[in-house]
Amino acid sequence: MRDQSGYDVSVAASARTVRVTGRVQGVFFRAWTRQQALELGVNGWVRNCGDGSVEAHLEGDEAAIKTLVHRMHEGPPAAQVADVQVEDAEALGITGFNARG
Repeated sequence: MRDQSGYDVSVAASARTVRVTGRVQGVFFRAWTRQQALELGVNGWVRNCGDGSVEAHLEGDEAAIKTLVHRMHEGPPAAQVADVQVEDAEALGITGFNARG
């Protein structure tokens, strides 16, 4: 079943919002996160924020989300992660994983 925005609302999944700070823009963090998410079967999106951080919305299996969040503490080789903040979020039934602007 899909809601008005096209999200599948029949899927029961865990969801988290993650904000990563440090040297995380201009180091392929979004592309790396997308690759990791697809490998783990995590759905959602990742984007750069105006304050220099990277924000992600992650949905799917709890263990897969935890694994991705753990990996995000290090990030791609050129990144220098200072902090990772994780909050519970509402699962929207997103399918796939997109890197936004």
